[in-house]
Amino acid sequence: MDSKEYLQRERRNPGRSEYRDGQVHQVISGSYLHTVLATNISGEMRQRLKNTECRVLNCDMRLHVRETGLFAYPDVQVTAHGPEFLDDRNDTLTNPRVIVEVLSDNSAAWDQGGKFWHYRHLESLMEYLLVSHRTWLVDHYVRQSGGSWMLRSVEGKEGSIHLVTAKCQISLFDIYSNSGIGPDRVPGTSE
Repeated sequence: MDSKEYLQRERRNPGRSEYRDGQVHQVISGSYLHTVLATNISGEMRQRLKNTECRVLNCDMRLHVRETGLFAYPDVQVTAHGPEFLDDRNDTLTNPRVIVEVLSDNSAAWDQGGKFWHYRHLESLMEYLLVSHRTWLVDHYVRQSGGSWMLRSVEGKEGSIHLVTAKCQISLFDIYSNSGIGPDRVPGTSE
């Protein structure tokens, strides 16, 4: 299947699937915890950015990386200076400034590795956040001049993310509120 066939099929079907390397990969619906974390993040970002040029988009907005051919559905995306779309249907974004992925047991390796490789090809992308589903921990990547990426891991009760692009701050307390995840849990330990 080529990308045009994928897009036609995706627009007709109510489900969500990613497209990469000529193959369609069904997007597994998020768990309750995954949904709580993604909603907390998008809600907090929306609140802080509502009177700015930035727009916060949830997981229903499809993303296309032209340079690699990837179609995906990030958990949260932020645009600035107006959204740009693949075509006049306005259902496939091509210029996010910030992308957030909430990790899960099924997606962590892909989100941290291959998916980030694809995302790095977006010229517009300046920040990438990986939100742990195990403890209060966010890996925050920021594009540097010259194209390299700097990682800042933020964790614990006093942790706070400083979004450079959007010029706002979000505490881990706000991200993990009502999630049932404690701030002192050690990643990788059993429940």
